[in-house]
This record gives sequence, structure tokens and C-alpha cells, in this order.
Amino acid sequence: MDVSILILNYNTCQLTLDCIQSVYQSQTQYAYEIIVIDNASSDGSATAIPAAYPELSFIANTDNVGFAKGNNQGMKIAQGRYILLLNSDTIVQSDTLETMVSFMDAYPRAGASGCKIVLPDGSLDKACKRGFPTPAASFYYAFGFSKWFPDNPRFNGYQLGYLNPDESYPIDSLVGAFMLVRREVIEQIGGLDESFFMYGEDIDWCYRIKEAGWEIHYRGNTQIIHYKGASSRRKPFKIIYEFHRAMWLFHRKHYRQKYSLVTNSVVFIGIGVKLMLSLIKNKLLPAKPTLSTEAERRT
Repeated sequence: MDVSILILNYNTCQLTLDCIQSVYQSQTQYAYEIIVIDNASSDGSATAIPAAYPELSFIANTDNVGFAKGNNQGMKIAQGRYILLLNSDTIVQSDTLETMVSFMDAYPRAGASGCKIVLPDGSLDKACKRGFPTPAASFYYAFGFSKWFPDNPRFNGYQLGYLNPDESYPIDSLVGAFMLVRREVIEQIGGLDESFFMYGEDIDWCYRIKEAGWEIHYRGNTQIIHYKGASSRRKPFKIIYEFHRAMWLFHRKHYRQKYSLVTNSVVFIGIGVKLMLSLIKNKLLPAKPTLSTEAERRT
């Protein structure tokens, strides 16, 4: 088995079915398996998905265990040389698997790789290639410097907006929507950190991968479509809370010992202030859903 494709589902039945279909339409020489992990969906996923594709492996959880733990469950039964995290709200192109696995086979120092991710309108999902959220990079991103100086590497250390998305190069961090990881890496550093319920687990994984001496690569020569939701609606409190908790967890885990008490205090206070502002802003948005997001489906 070359690739084990893990798809986490939570109330995204039709999206997951479409995602699986796009995988089966792949033109590739590589052998793959699909493992779907359902986090106690209430939309009939637990019966509809196995009925439509009885050949795939299906894990039915009785509770919503989160993104990290759910994918770790899939990794435990995966047989592939590579593990692919794939969001349920994505569509892979016919050449994606072939292109990405071929690269990993040809470049053994790559511990993980990801491809270009585009939104339905054709724009780039900027999370697909990122730097690590150091205090400086986070500050420039949070306060708009990256938008004011889009071609300046100093101010675009997080989203790497100065790099051409159609080219390929090593980076710091990928996104969990599409993340191809070498089995040897997982055997060395372990799976996703289950302290992260959603958000942040992908950056944390990438940080640990690089700490272990592996490279992480972005490939702009193939792409997937990510049906990501819009932000013009009120979000549940848990989503906003988990987003900011992930920032706190990541900094505490990886940066607290590297920075001074003053810097750490500023970071933690900043996260708290940003959380409060996000809650206030969210309160002013319409309560009626316009388009649900993948994160909301996880909760």
C-alpha cells in the first residue's frame, strides 16, 4: 500500500462522498486506501458513506473526538507508506496523488509535503503554505503589515505572500486540509497532538517534523479545490475559542522557553485581547447561516 488517505467527517456527508469520488477518479499508478473517520455525525453519514463505498475502511465514533484524535485513529489502522490528511470539503485533481507521491519518492529528505489549494472562486487558500507563527510573524500578520507590504519577506513571515504559489519550494508549515506525511516521520515523532481539538494541530505537527530534521515542501505544480466557508456569519463560541486556544497552546509548547517573560506576557495578553475582539465582532454578524465552514462541521 502506497498511500493511506484519511478523511475526517462530521456532518459533511455529501461533501465527503464528493471528496471520495474525486479520489477514485485519480489517474495514478500508486495503490491507495481510503479511511473515513466519522465523529458522531447526525446527518446519516454513518450509514450513507459505507453504503456508497463499502470497500473503504470506516471508523464510527460515538462522540466528536476532534480533528487530531480522529486522524490519529485512522493512522493506527493505516497500511500505507505515506499518510495523507485530506479534508472532507476538498476535491483532488486527477493528477494530484501521482504528482505528490512521485515527489516524495524522489526526495527522501521530505518528511511532509502539500500542494496548492484553491478556493471555489479560484483564489489561493493562503493557509496552504505558511511560516511558523513566531511572535514577530504573528504581530505583522495580526496588525495588517503583511497586507500593506505584500512583497516584503520581513512582514510576510506567516502567510509567505511574497512567494509565487505556482512554484515549488521548502517551507515551514502546511495545512491539514492536504498534508502528505512519510510513515517514517510518524514512527519517529508520533501523530497529531490531541491537546489541539481543532486548529493548530497541523502547524504543531510541522514544527515537530522540522525539529526532527525532516524537510517540508510546498508543491505548486498540482492543486486541490477547498470548499471553505465564508466568514460573513456568526460563528459558535467554541470555534472562536478553539482558534485562540490553539495559538496559546502552540506558543506555550514551542516558544515559551525561547522568549523572555516580557515577550511571553505580551503574546498571551495579545491572544486574550484578540479573543475578546473576535467575540465582539462575531456578535455583530448575522446569526442566520450563509455558508457553513469545515471547522464548524468538526464541532
